[in-house]
Amino acid sequence: MSLIGKAVRSVEREATRSLRSISTSVARKSDALFVHRDTEYNNSSIPFKFTAENEPIINQILARYPPQYKKGAIMPLLDLAQRQNKGWTSISCMNEVAKMVEVPPMRVYEVATFYTMFNREPVGDHLVQVCTTTPCMLNGAYEIMDTIEKDLGVEAGHTTSDKKFTLLEVECLGACSNAPMVQINDHYYEDLTKSTTLDILKQLKQGKQPKIGPQSTRHTCENSAGLTNLTEKPYGPGQHCQPEFQ
Repeated sequence: MSLIGKAVRSVEREATRSLRSISTSVARKSDALFVHRDTEYNNSSIPFKFTAENEPIINQILARYPPQYKKGAIMPLLDLAQRQNKGWTSISCMNEVAKMVEVPPMRVYEVATFYTMFNREPVGDHLVQVCTTTPCMLNGAYEIMDTIEKDLGVEAGHTTSDKKFTLLEVECLGACSNAPMVQINDHYYEDLTKSTTLDILKQLKQGKQPKIGPQSTRHTCENSAGLTNLTEKPYGPGQHCQPEFQ
């Protein structure tokens, strides 16, 4: 191709580029955005202070860290604040923790918005978290989710009208061998079926504490066939060492 031809092609390409429009995304609002928007129930003018009962716990937490590293206490203090604040972390909770560990509030906001263990919206008395990651999904987690949704009359991500239950779909909760399972507040309920799930919900509605752990006959996470390893008495220290090391 001649130099003139190359020059013409170059001009044509530049002209084509200049006609291309810039692609932009649509701005969308979301309740899950990592920002705070003041509401009548969650704003910095609503006071929050730790109770006198929690003061000894706070002192124990802060004692774990050198004075110059008090910011290491942000997570346990946020967890304590959330428990005192009926299961959720308000902006006032975060601000109080920031004062206690002497950091800018933004440092606490960063933690609270990163970890899903901190609920930034009010939740019901019973926070029901259904794991739907692969092992649970393969063992019927969506059947369990459907059963809970129908019984409570709410979809995942919502709270019942009486404020007793909040239902969430979550990722792995670390009890894969006991799938399917749910976490309700601090307790795990595993090896679930539709009937055992309904029984757990019924007991909670009645103010009772359901059996914690596997809802089957097995103990903790034993193999369904029973104990298959570690069946012999463990040997003592140095038993199989050479004589000079015994």
